[in-house]
Amino acid sequence: MKNTTMSLIVILTLIGLFSCSNQKDRVEITEMKCEYQTFPIGIDAQKPRFVWNYSSTDNAGFIQKAFKIEIASNKEVLLKNESGDIWSSDLVNSEISFVEYNGEATLKSHAKYYWKVKAWGASSYKSIESKIDSFETAKLSQDDWKASWITDQFDKEYGPAPMLRKTFEVNKAVCKARAYVSATAYYQLLINGSDAQVHSLEPGYTHYDKRNLYTSIDVTSLLKEGKNVVGAVLGNGFYNEAAPVATWDFEKARWRDRSKLIMELHVWYTDGSKEVILTDKTWKTSTGASVYNNIYSGERYDARLENSGWSNADYDESTWQQAIETKAPSPLLVAQQVEPVKVVKEIPAVSMKSFGDTLYVFDFGINLTGVCRINLKGEKDTKVTLMHGELKKDNGRIEMRNIDIYYNPMKDIEFQTDTYYMKGGEVETFAPKFTYHGFQYVEVKSDKPLKLKKEDVTALFMHSAVEQVGHFSCSNELFNKVWEATLRSYVGNLHSIPTDCPQREKNGWTADAHVIIDLALLNYDGIKLYEKWMDDFIDNQLPAGNISGIIPSSGWGYDDWIGPVWDAALFIIPTAIEKYYGDTRTIHKLYATYERYLQYLKNREDANGTVTYGIGDWVFYKAQTPTDYTTTCFYYYDNKLMAHFAEVTGNDPTPYLNKAQSLKEFINTKYFDAEEAIYANGTQAAQAVALGLGIVPEEYTQKVADKLNQIIVDNNYFLDFGVLGSKYVPRVLTEYGYVETVYKMATKEEAPSWGNWIKSGLTTLGETWVLSPEFRDASVNHVFLGDISSWMTRSIAGIDCDESVPGFSKIVIKPHYVEDLTWAKGEYKSVKGMIKSEWKREGNKITLTVVIPENTSAIVYTDKKENVKGGKHTFSFTL
Repeated sequence: MKNTTMSLIVILTLIGLFSCSNQKDRVEITEMKCEYQTFPIGIDAQKPRFVWNYSSTDNAGFIQKAFKIEIASNKEVLLKNESGDIWSSDLVNSEISFVEYNGEATLKSHAKYYWKVKAWGASSYKSIESKIDSFETAKLSQDDWKASWITDQFDKEYGPAPMLRKTFEVNKAVCKARAYVSATAYYQLLINGSDAQVHSLEPGYTHYDKRNLYTSIDVTSLLKEGKNVVGAVLGNGFYNEAAPVATWDFEKARWRDRSKLIMELHVWYTDGSKEVILTDKTWKTSTGASVYNNIYSGERYDARLENSGWSNADYDESTWQQAIETKAPSPLLVAQQVEPVKVVKEIPAVSMKSFGDTLYVFDFGINLTGVCRINLKGEKDTKVTLMHGELKKDNGRIEMRNIDIYYNPMKDIEFQTDTYYMKGGEVETFAPKFTYHGFQYVEVKSDKPLKLKKEDVTALFMHSAVEQVGHFSCSNELFNKVWEATLRSYVGNLHSIPTDCPQREKNGWTADAHVIIDLALLNYDGIKLYEKWMDDFIDNQLPAGNISGIIPSSGWGYDDWIGPVWDAALFIIPTAIEKYYGDTRTIHKLYATYERYLQYLKNREDANGTVTYGIGDWVFYKAQTPTDYTTTCFYYYDNKLMAHFAEVTGNDPTPYLNKAQSLKEFINTKYFDAEEAIYANGTQAAQAVALGLGIVPEEYTQKVADKLNQIIVDNNYFLDFGVLGSKYVPRVLTEYGYVETVYKMATKEEAPSWGNWIKSGLTTLGETWVLSPEFRDASVNHVFLGDISSWMTRSIAGIDCDESVPGFSKIVIKPHYVEDLTWAKGEYKSVKGMIKSEWKREGNKITLTVVIPENTSAIVYTDKKENVKGGKHTFSFTL
């Protein structure tokens, strides 16, 4: 291998000698990430992945031709420009800025490693060298855990939250300290009276009997010389859901039990020694002010019961009980890689209406997800409730009927309502720790008079803190508001899984996620979120091979009424991860899950070799597309994608190609009227699904698209579809030359339309095109009809990738210059770097400016095709 390395360096040197370029001086390696994280401290992958980008001060047009990665146990090794003592890779002749660890050395747990990249370009004989980056491992083996799971003496029906604490001594100078923590379901960790977390609702939600997540926290700054204490309060979440407050059977969950904790606090000292504080039966336990918490109803906090100073080292714990060691909830304890849920923004009330001195309604201006922080001053024993809702009645009070329809009340437990009992005296501040709500309005009630100001209640917008990587705007302000409402709906439904709505369900509905996956990944760095969720799919699958409609699930949702169109998330989401990141780890990981699922469908085939059960174009407006048709189409699509997965993983794709072909022939025989160019019953969704999934014979594609366009034109440009149509209608119309039809349909201000939601005052997207007057299925914070916003980025701004080369190495910039728009701009920070597209119209002249990342190339569509490399490029042309 040494000779190969030397030969390549010689070749690169010769290339450089014949080049007058000095781009080496203008190109830098940037955005270095391990496991798609910057300086992570909780990696548990045996073979972590490394990615990097390039930047330049001008249009360098740099293309990487080779790279080498060095990993060392000590930063000094790399500073001396020596080869990594852990791994010094071969020189890799590739443009791909991605590599998976392949060193002979086995990485160690609780260790810090350093890495850097050297790279060569086509016209640079000297290497470009990155800065030195680092990552830390956590637990690389289940056997690394030495701590025990602990809880208190109460059973799962007991309301007050467990409190646990342990004192320990620190008598030497601390170098660093890490806490590795998990709980079922949530924990609040405190060290020496300080909150050790900046996050909420940790760890993430899983099938708790199959897999639990733990988090890694840097607590170095919280330790002090002498006596220290670590404490935790535990919340129920979906692990211990009380009956019968909701309809999803979580009160019957096979995992349901009293909340429990496991933690290891590792302390490294400057003298080279180390100490580990473990959860075990020497911990002490009690209960306090957190007297009840429920993920659907809310939290009840009685400040009169506070154990003042309980998280300080000098607290008298003599009345506390001994903790109980208990069995692990599952066989797997896995490092949480998904972004934590945290407060991303504090939102003040825009108005407050008083209904006397015991009732106030606060309006926060937007529909959001999270909790409220309230400042109170009043008499001891005053009971204060905060009820959260999305709508108001005509009288100014909160309307709850659109979101509490599945809620079964219990005594003293109201839906989306937090309760606080005052201890009296100074100003008291309350914010729940173990729940979240979906709301725009909060109704504050008290059983004794209170004086509240608008500033006394602040909304805390909480969601999984995924990085926003996409933006869009244009000259149509209605479009901009639809885009903003869509993104607000999306993040409001991220709480370690993608959910359908943040109030009455909070469930990971599978189709809700797959129909908007382009919207998701074009606007947010979501690979860690979706990789985590696909692990939940593995845990969700039954031995027969079927999966449920909500994931995770305690057992609800495996019914036939849900079916394959929903289950297609299993195939569509890993495909999207490959497209946007060029990463196939999820496909490899789920391959056996795919096989079992397709075998399950095969066992359920009818005489035609298909399956026909389940939901189809859900929440359609008026025109219902036959479910047997849509299910068969997605059964075809599953096999089409599975053939690709087989090729990716080195398996035989032939059985899946053959099955896909036979299903395609069956669909075109049974459901296609070639003379009329109509599929099934000729709905907008039926036409679009056939085109979008690649079912239409090539010679008929334009005719089917023409027919779809005519159907919409004849309907006065009004949409008439549900979730499937919302994804496929705009994109296939655009592909076949009807972008103006999409624009007219999308900008309608009358129902059914996206624009009508905005004109009606909504700041998030509705669950249905028209809200039910009976308030059935009428949440106004769903995102599953929101793919129109990905259409804005892909079709108006024109940012997309060449899908034959996943991971945005080959970029396509193809804006559509809609007549009604005078300008549009979009940007997307891809795994390869920032992509921008902005166009302006002056008369019939278009000016298009694009930014393409280094180490990529792009085809730019102006009045002709332009091939460009990295840098900023401006084009002017006449339409």
